[in-house]
Amino acid sequence: MKILACNSNRPLAEAIAAYLDLPLTKASVRRFSDMEVFVEILENVRGEDVFVIQSTSYPANDHLMELLVCFDALKRGSARRITAVIPYYGYARQDRKSGPRTPISAKLVANMITAAGADRVLTLDLHSGQIQGFFDIPTDNLYAAPVLVKDIQDHHSRQDLVVVSPDVGGVVRARQIAQRLDADLAIIDKRRERAGHSEVMNVIGDVEGRDCILVDDMVDSGGTHCNAAEALMRHGARSASAYVTHGVLSGGAVARIASSHIEMMTITDSILATEAVQQAPNIRLLTIAPLMAEAMRRISDESSVSSLFD
Repeated sequence: MKILACNSNRPLAEAIAAYLDLPLTKASVRRFSDMEVFVEILENVRGEDVFVIQSTSYPANDHLMELLVCFDALKRGSARRITAVIPYYGYARQDRKSGPRTPISAKLVANMITAAGADRVLTLDLHSGQIQGFFDIPTDNLYAAPVLVKDIQDHHSRQDLVVVSPDVGGVVRARQIAQRLDADLAIIDKRRERAGHSEVMNVIGDVEGRDCILVDDMVDSGGTHCNAAEALMRHGARSASAYVTHGVLSGGAVARIASSHIEMMTITDSILATEAVQQAPNIRLLTIAPLMAEAMRRISDESSVSSLFD
């Protein structure tokens, strides 16, 4: 078993390697002066089971291309099996035709990963579960729920909790966490006027005088979560916190969250935290390295991955 790290999130790759007590494979992932990606594997990988760790986060296209070129280098180096470990799968929001003459880019990226030489995929909290079906190779979609639930129990154990889905589409995810916590469930009903903007309309559920935990798979502009927190406080909630798997946090999202009603937003390290995120007063990081590492170990050992969540 060998672990190869690309450039999108090296600290996470190092944490995974440390958990597995394995060194990272020596490789050079660099660019020519015109920004062409060049990959050179600096040790023998013939007959090896290789795991390539790369989140396709900002800049998404550069990181995706690094991943694809790494696959080709490993394939031509005669690696026995190549597993794409993609903690954050970019383009996942483009999982259906949102209008006439629009792409399904999540499927296109899946095709590219397969064509480049990946034998299987390991990812975390896909934006929609059906993306697993876009791949023609085995795909394991891990859930951050056990990690999030343990942290909620450690930090909010004595509070009267309500788990809140910030939109109707995330109800299944929020319900699963609410069941694990034996907590009530509430839902934010919102209307999206245009891309990147959301308007909170109503709160479904009893939140008055209670501590609310917003649960979601990703936060990008932060508008949805900030508006949801404002609506919860307007309906009498005692506090509003958030647990989100993927902290995309583009544009002015960090400043928006810092000035919002969100007491604390907890995100995982599936995406490398920027300096602004690290310095934000109400954003904290939670590592998913042990979860990813244990899944990688089980894939290499040909044992059950799903039992991680039993």
